[in-house]
Amino acid sequence: MKTFPMFLQMAGRHVVIVGGGEQAAQKARLMIKTEARLVLVAPELDPELADLVQQGRAEQVATLTIDVFRDAALVFVATGCVGLDYAVHALAKAAGALVNVVDRPALCDATTPSLVDRDPVVVAISTEGTAPVLARQIKSQMESLLEPALGDLAALAGRLRPEVARQIPRSERRFFWDWVFGGSPRQAMARGAAREAASMIKDALATGKLAPVQGAIALVGAGPGAADLLTLRALRLLQEADVIYYDRLVDPAVLELARRDAERVFVGKEVGACAWPQDRINAVIVASARQGRKVVRLKSGDPGVFGRVSDEIAAARAAGIPIEIVPGITAASTAAASLGRGLTERGVTDRVMLATATCKPGDPDPDWAGTLQPGTTLAVYMGVHKAEQMVDRCRRAGIPMTLEVDVVSHASTAREQAISCSLGALVVTLARRGIANPALMLVRWPKGCPTVAGNPRHGQGVTQAALTGLAV
Repeated sequence: MKTFPMFLQMAGRHVVIVGGGEQAAQKARLMIKTEARLVLVAPELDPELADLVQQGRAEQVATLTIDVFRDAALVFVATGCVGLDYAVHALAKAAGALVNVVDRPALCDATTPSLVDRDPVVVAISTEGTAPVLARQIKSQMESLLEPALGDLAALAGRLRPEVARQIPRSERRFFWDWVFGGSPRQAMARGAAREAASMIKDALATGKLAPVQGAIALVGAGPGAADLLTLRALRLLQEADVIYYDRLVDPAVLELARRDAERVFVGKEVGACAWPQDRINAVIVASARQGRKVVRLKSGDPGVFGRVSDEIAAARAAGIPIEIVPGITAASTAAASLGRGLTERGVTDRVMLATATCKPGDPDPDWAGTLQPGTTLAVYMGVHKAEQMVDRCRRAGIPMTLEVDVVSHASTAREQAISCSLGALVVTLARRGIANPALMLVRWPKGCPTVAGNPRHGQGVTQAALTGLAV
């Protein structure tokens, strides 16, 4: 190693940053996370740095002298001027300071690593300046592995350490801490149950009995297909899961991100032909969790949007098993992004309605026409097979057949297809282009678009005769 990684004690010390521009602000953003006092040396400061001074988070020194560097924990030089950087470096070194000159490796006694911050847990990553992009990639991977609440658990452990030393024999302490950081307390903290985690640890200290390893269920959104659209939480849970129950529409690339030795069970839910009835899925995920396993129920898109989560939530709660929902990117958002626009547009569409074309057997179809009004974007999930019925109901309700419709199938994947047409031409266009589910249909009714005269729900506008002509 050309450099040696070390963490500096910053409490009660000061850090000097020479410069008042963006480079100096970048270093200030990094150091403001520490307990060090910041000294900003510059006659003028950019608004961000000036605000730090105004808040009392830093002090400004307008004139540079050697004394400002004495006893500094660290000095950053960020003037942006080559000659001035060299001069300030020489002055700081004469004062015996540890110096980092921005973008000038030859003048650096210390470099700033990429940080994964879960205070008080901090991971520093360095490539000794050879490959900054690689360091950022490693940082991204570490961010996904370490849950955001890990620092809170470490801080709690630190506060309880004296009590652990009093209550737990030395020979058993390692086992105790293994349980804290690898068992039920960490699981509880990771899903946001901080009080539950603290209670587990305190109860174990009071009774001398560790809570048994408890299984848990996570209903995880796999997103629209592309693996890199997973959330960090979804990725972490996949990498921790003991068993994964996944649906037909989950892309294989998403499963490749899971832990290699995790059991994977295809539950084959498909419209009109479910290999696994919902009751059976409920039973197996609960049974797995009762065995102390970490269960991921992996659903395409967002599990809370037409994902039938209520059945699985009810089953888990009835069994007393912790359950969490991890949102995913839903098909409506993905389809709009693929089309290069938003679901809403100021002054044009200020309302989004989500509807499904796949209802419970025996239930009537949704009132698609009833949800469409001027200023609305209607997103219909899995609706290709019901396109004819939808268009017919809209026509009979007096909705203009000239409205724009976009259909995106297999959004975000290599199989993606997209078409645009009028509402009146939707059925013919779908058949001609061979578009099938899974697909998302977006019907836009912009504000100011002509409406049917005499229809109080849709307002006043063109005549029925004119609308009939437009539909043709």
